[in-house]
This record gives sequence, C-alpha cells and structure tokens, in this order.
Amino acid sequence: MLSIQNLNVNYGESRVLHDVSMDVADGSVVCLMGRNGVGKTTLLKSIMGILKARGGHVTFGGADMTTRPPNVRAQSGIGYVPQGRGIFPYLTVYENLLMGLEAFGSKKRDMSGIDRVYGTFPVLKEMAGRTAGALSGGQQQQLAIGRALVRHPKLLVLDEPTEGVQPSIMHEIENVIASLRDDGGMAILLVEQFLDFALRVGDRYYVMETGRIVSQGSMAEFSDDVAREYLAV
Repeated sequence: MLSIQNLNVNYGESRVLHDVSMDVADGSVVCLMGRNGVGKTTLLKSIMGILKARGGHVTFGGADMTTRPPNVRAQSGIGYVPQGRGIFPYLTVYENLLMGLEAFGSKKRDMSGIDRVYGTFPVLKEMAGRTAGALSGGQQQQLAIGRALVRHPKLLVLDEPTEGVQPSIMHEIENVIASLRDDGGMAILLVEQFLDFALRVGDRYYVMETGRIVSQGSMAEFSDDVAREYLAV
C-alpha cells in the first residue's frame, strides 16, 4: 500500500530524515515509535507532501507520490490525522466532517462516510450541531479521526491519537483501530508514544532514532532491549 525508499528530508540546510525506508502493507497496522524529536512527525508530513523530499521515493498504491502535492495524495486515498488534531474549533462537528470531503469537490462527495463515522463514534452524532471547540480533548480526537474516515481512505495516518485523551476514549480509539484492521481494505500507520497501546494494536513496528530507522519487525518480535535502548526516557 505504502512504500518509502531511502527518504531524505531537510529543514533548511539541516538533514532531518536520513535514508528512511518503510513499508505498510494493505490491511496492516504499522506503529512508528521513538523518543520525542527523532523525526516521526517529520516523516508523516513527508508522506503527506507537506514537507518535500530531498531524495528517495514515496510510493502509494503503486503510484510515485514523491513530488505530488498534499491534495493529490489525499485524493489518492490517504487520510491524515495530525498531532494536535487540527480541527476547526468554530465550526460544528457536522461542518468539520464535511470539511473532510472537500478534497473531492461537491460533485464527488459521498455522504455515506458521515453516517459511517456516526456509527463508529456515536457521540459525534449526538453532538453534530455543537461547536467543535466546546468538545473535550478526547471527543476532539474522535472528530479528527472521523474527519479522515469520511473519505473511506485506503491508508489512515495517525500522529499520536492517544495524546491527551482520557483512558475510556483511548480504549475506544484502540477498538476502532482494531475494527478497521479486521475489516480489511485499509492500512494504518500510527505514531504512538504509549507502548502498551502500540503493542496491542500493531502488526509491525519501526523505531526511529535521530532521523533513522534503527529497529523494525513484527510486534511479536518487539523486545524489552529495544524498548530500553530507544524508547525509555
């Protein structure tokens, strides 16, 4: 579904990502882990085309996306939930979900995605007319995920979905990820600091350190040694 080969990304003249390679198979959940500041969010922004590659390739669904702009990547089937959620606080919940359909224009909107999101997160249906900025942090995270899901993406990219949410909603997000994986047809790339959460939902893992992939494998292969060396604070 997604293949990254020898990706290099700079901030100005400073190299941030160094020959990063990663694969995300269709129907799998891949967890990207590492301490703060090692380049995880930079990698996600590079996948979305928000940051331009200085070298390497990003391929999605067999198509080379390396130089394509973010809107083309979204239209191709990548849904992105950024760190910090990025909702529109002065729009209603329903209007935020409509914004998730904007990439396709009015002629191509499939409104069934909103009903699907309401089924996944019932609280959003209950609060459809409420201003998004008035929601709790956990509800805003659900809204941000729902906004990405309305377009039925082939790849869902999540940047720390459990950050700042209460345990009950964290458990709900975990169940949603598991359900999306089990339904098939969607790959998920997840940046996650909460190790237990990642171990429960992930199929494979990649660990970053100073802009490089330093460990990878199936979740069954994840070891305490890797956690101590690259994740412990």
